[in-house]
Order: sequence, then C-alpha cells, then structure tokens
Amino acid sequence: MKRCERNKVTVVGAGNVGATLAQRLVEKELADVVLVDVVEGMPQGKALDLLEAGPVEDYDSKLTGSNTYDASEDSDIVVITAGLARKPGMSRDDLLLKNATIVREVTQNIAPRSPQAIILVVSNPLDAMCHVALHYSGFPREHVIGMAGVLDSARFRTFIAQELGVSVESTQAFVLGGHGDTMVPLARYSTVAGIPITELLPAEKIAALIQRTRDGGAEIVKLLKTGSAFYAPSSAVAEMVEAILHDEKKILPCATYLTGEYGISNLFVGVPIKLGCRGVEDIVEINLTTDERVALQKSAASVQELVDVMKKNDFLR
Repeated sequence: MKRCERNKVTVVGAGNVGATLAQRLVEKELADVVLVDVVEGMPQGKALDLLEAGPVEDYDSKLTGSNTYDASEDSDIVVITAGLARKPGMSRDDLLLKNATIVREVTQNIAPRSPQAIILVVSNPLDAMCHVALHYSGFPREHVIGMAGVLDSARFRTFIAQELGVSVESTQAFVLGGHGDTMVPLARYSTVAGIPITELLPAEKIAALIQRTRDGGAEIVKLLKTGSAFYAPSSAVAEMVEAILHDEKKILPCATYLTGEYGISNLFVGVPIKLGCRGVEDIVEINLTTDERVALQKSAASVQELVDVMKKNDFLR
C-alpha cells in the first residue's frame, strides 16, 4: 500500500557530492535512497556503509547501491550529480560535450523508470545540463530544476555573516543567473535581520563579497588541489529535496526554464521560484535595477553560448 511506503530518492553519481547527499537525506529521514554509479562496487559499498550508520545515528531509511538503473524505478526525485571534472588540456566545450553525453544517458535511463519524478541537476556546467535533462526526459519544465542559486546564496550568506560577525541564521541572500563567473548576487535583496547589507557595509566591501561568491567554487578547488566542493553543494540539494517532499512552498533561487520571465525565453537561468511537491510551482519576478537586469541578461547570454554549442553538435535536436 502506497501510504506505508517512504519517499524514494535516486542519486546518480556516488562520488563526494552524491554520497554526502545520500548521508544528509537519510540522516533527516527524508526518503529511502538509491545510489547509482558506473563504478562497480562503489555505490554498493557506500550504501552499505551508510546503512550500518543507521543504528548509531537513529535513522531507518533504507539505502541501496547499484550499477544499473532498475533499482531507481518509481523514484519521487532523481538527483543527477554524475559528470567529469575538467582536466588539463580539456577545453570548456570538451567538458560540456562529455558531460552532456553522460547526462543524456542518465536521463534516458531514469525517465521511463520514474515518469513522475522531479529531476534535480547538479552536474556542470549546470544550466546547460538542465537543457539536456529537459530535452531527453520529455518532462514538463516544472519537473527539471538546477541546483545553483541555493549553493551560491549560501556562500554569499556565509561571507556576509563572517564580515559582520553575525549568525548565518540572521542572513538572507539572493544570487541569480547562471552558475559561474557571470552569476548575479543581489546586494539590495541580501539582508541581515531584514536590514539590507547596502545599509551595513560600504560599497567596496560588498563588491569584494560578491566577487568572492563568484569565485566560491574555484577558491575551494584551489585549496583542495585534487577535488571540488561537496559539503555545501550536498546541503543545498538536500534543502531542495526537503522543500519538494514536504511541500514547503519555499522560495529558493534555482535554475529553471524561462519562457519570457525576466525577458528571457527558452533558457535555464537561476531565478527565485516557489518549490513544492509539484516542482516549480511559481516563478517569482522581482524588480531589478537597470544594472541588475543587464547583468542577468549577460549571465543568460553565457548560458545561451553553451546551449548553442550543444545544438551545433546535435545534442538538442
């Protein structure tokens, strides 16, 4: 009987982001989790390890590891973290097309097995990969969402809290646009206890925090040297999963497919959305200054360049 079943979330890609996400989901007891990865034994081993932590951490969520997609059947949410990191000598277009191939294959496998699922895309370049997932799933636009703005906003909130010496719980921030150098942190809509940071910090300090937010991923890569961020990204995805499964109607900045909103059409761009059990339940259009709107259009143009490359290479026929 369906009423006795837990929600089910499949995480494709059992690397650092995927495995840490699985840990966050089961520790919150949000769902049973299926870890899928092509590396033989890895998803099975990580799932078993997490399962054996249940008695200590007091969770009963089930975990399954698999090298095939059969275990993902009837998932409520599928999170795609699978993809390659950029290697020396690899161009941006090379990375784009290799990861587009991976996301295409993943999507073609999960869509028929979980036709009612909501897809959350984490693989990079994120906004472009959302296009691949939407195209090859055939799902409605409300059911394909990219995780970027939640992570970028969390980074911005962290830096604001550090600068002002306040609790991160008192901070709110909004970062719009594509996930990358052209993201658009909005200082006017970023607050501490409701007070805009424009009233608390000088313009040059805000500019420095914005630049650090844009460089947030690269800063961690430089420190780690052999990897990229995974704790904060997994937390950001977990927040989105919780908003969907608990039907929270939470307003979060996410990459969503725009059809005229903000003057942008047929493109995934990060904007505020209402996130609930039906996925994207509303797109919140906030008033932007001329400079902010120009910055958002510039960010959208960078996403369009990636989409055009994929079209040229027959990924989005």
